Amino acid sequence: MAALTQPPTVLTFEDARHLVERHAALVNPGPRESAELLASSGRVLAQAVVADRDFPPFRRAMRDGYAVRAADLVRLPATLEVIAEIRAGAAPEELPAKIGPGQAASIMTGAPTPPGADAVVMVEYTSLAGNRVTVARGIASGDNIAPAGSEARPGQTLLDPGTRIDHGAIALAASVGHDTLWVFRRPTVAILATGDEVVGISDTPGPNQIRNSNSYSLATQVQTAGGESRLLGVARDDAAHLRRLIQAGLGDDLLLLAGGVSMGKYDLVERVLAELGAEFLFTGAQIQPGRPVVFGRAQGKYFFGLPGNPVSTMVTFELFARPMLEALAGMTPRQLRFLHARLKSEIKTRTGLKRFLPGLLSGEFEHADVELIPWQGSGDIASTARANCYVVVPGDRERIAAGEWVAVMVK
Repeated sequence: MAALTQPPTVLTFEDARHLVERHAALVNPGPRESAELLASSGRVLAQAVVADRDFPPFRRAMRDGYAVRAADLVRLPATLEVIAEIRAGAAPEELPAKIGPGQAASIMTGAPTPPGADAVVMVEYTSLAGNRVTVARGIASGDNIAPAGSEARPGQTLLDPGTRIDHGAIALAASVGHDTLWVFRRPTVAILATGDEVVGISDTPGPNQIRNSNSYSLATQVQTAGGESRLLGVARDDAAHLRRLIQAGLGDDLLLLAGGVSMGKYDLVERVLAELGAEFLFTGAQIQPGRPVVFGRAQGKYFFGLPGNPVSTMVTFELFARPMLEALAGMTPRQLRFLHARLKSEIKTRTGLKRFLPGLLSGEFEHADVELIPWQGSGDIASTARANCYVVVPGDRERIAAGEWVAVMVK
């Protein structure tokens, strides 16, 4: 049996993440396919979406009120004659020929502004009596009017390829007449759990066995990241069986292995990958949970060996596998950014590793608080399921006092 010929490479979290990002920038997404507009939600755009006309196509009122000449409001209060009412969607022939001195037109948000008017005064600052409106506040030329073409000109790119399609992108595509969009094919991700201690979720586990939750949590994470998962089941602690399943998984766009990457006698993943000619880009990261995470490529495909403890599996997917999967899905690379919240209770830990600990983010509006959820280590699924974030503890901090601001990664 071949041994792992490359020395172990344990990187800092930042170096490991940047290494994955650099390799992700080199991959090519799959082919394009057409999707109906609503079905494209969550997919990655494979075309540029461009404006088909001026946006807005006319001078658009941005407030309910009165279209006026700003020069008529130099002396206040000013009383003007209301000569028309302009609704949103009004045809050009429905507009007054011109707003002249001392005149105004009642106007609705989104309506075209009539000739002669150069501002819209908000209705809150007016009072109407018959066909006369009194204005109590002055206004500058151009206020509350969006000029024609101020948002986009014909042919201007509104959405770039590589954009993850959300509700805003759907609205924009609809506004320029797209009922279908070209999107990238979702990458397929093979998921393989390992270990004789792991059984199927419908099986009755023995006293020292656990059900295969990792494959299902990973499949869910893959789906939210834009991929399609293919569950390969559980590889036994047998090199030949593991090799067959790994080779099958290398037929997909990305291979994720859960378990078997630690230093135990029966942790066979790295050994079998080495037999298959794998290049190991790193074999560990200075984080907790998830220190023994492995990243490499074999037979032209990238793989991640994720630690088998369930929390470690979830965390290392988000930190390392997600950017690679998003790149395979065609997304423009994104840097990882953390939020910040005020710590509710003191944290004490050991230095040396950057820690991602299950937390509960609370508060409302601009007031965000976070606290650790008590947990029993990286096998504690129940505590992690109650968490809605991970508190990020730097490797050089052994104590963080209550009230300090801490980095948070939202689940």
